[in-house]
This record gives sequence, C-alpha cells and structure tokens, in this order.
Amino acid sequence: MRLLSLIESYVVMVFRALVGIAFLVLIVAVLVQVTGRLSGSSPVWSEELTRFALLYLAAIGAGLSIRTGDLVNVDIVSEAMPEHISWWMRLVSAILVAGLGLYLLPMAWRYTEIGFFQTSPALGWKMAYVHFTIFLMLALLAFFAILRVVGMIVGTNNGRPDNLNILEED
Repeated sequence: MRLLSLIESYVVMVFRALVGIAFLVLIVAVLVQVTGRLSGSSPVWSEELTRFALLYLAAIGAGLSIRTGDLVNVDIVSEAMPEHISWWMRLVSAILVAGLGLYLLPMAWRYTEIGFFQTSPALGWKMAYVHFTIFLMLALLAFFAILRVVGMIVGTNNGRPDNLNILEED
C-alpha cells in the first residue's frame, strides 16, 4: 500500500511539472504572438506552437484532473446515496473510465502513426507529436482511473476526488 502511494506521488509530481512546462510554453508563445502583432510582424509559428502547447496542457491535465476532481463530474447523485452505495458507484465509474481509455488506446495509436506522414505547416514538426496528445490523454485517464480502483480495493482511498475529500474533512 505504501508503494502504491509512493508511485502515485512521484507520477503526480512528474505530470504536474509537465503541465507547468506546457503552460510555460503556451505563455511564451502567446507573448511572442501578441508582441509581434503590436510591432506589426507576428511570427507564423507562434500561433501553431500555442495550439500545440494547449493540446499538451489539456492532455496531461486530464489525467491529473481525475485525481483532483477538477474534471467535469456529476456526482450529485452518487454523493446523495448512502456511503456503501456511493463507494460502489465511484468504483464502477472508475472501472468504466479505465476500460474506455484502454479500449481506445490502440485506435489513438493508429491516429498517432498517421501523423508520421504529415508535417505542421509553420513549425515543420511531424504531426505524430501533436496526434500523440490523444493517446497521452487516454493513457493518463486510464492510468489515474486504475490507480483510483486499486486504491479503493486495497483501502488507501475512498474513491472521492481530492476536492470532495476536503469538503468531507471540514
């Protein structure tokens, strides 16, 4: 159980850092774009880099959002139920998210492979690096959902997102 918590904390730390890097790239690209527009010569690549950074920000952030509860979630029904029913609803939900993510991964990888034959117009990057964001998002959603399922089964967490656990402690 301690090993699971340790792995989860390291993985969360790494992906939080990656979200920060994607956000930093997004900020710099937008600043370059705005500064360029004010001076009359906005670089073409800045708009493309902004889109790519936003895709990576969303892809990496989606997995982390499952953990924290920041992902769109309708839990009004499950949280109104008695705790044992609510627990089962959270478990089934996490299993379904993990299952759907894992099911879609091979198709997302095929989509990524298509990108090796294409390049972005302004930056000249292989589009596989951009298409990879779909694969990454599905993999992280499945990974964090599996962590939730395992944590619920071994008893290290109750399956509630972090923001609901905070409310419960008050």
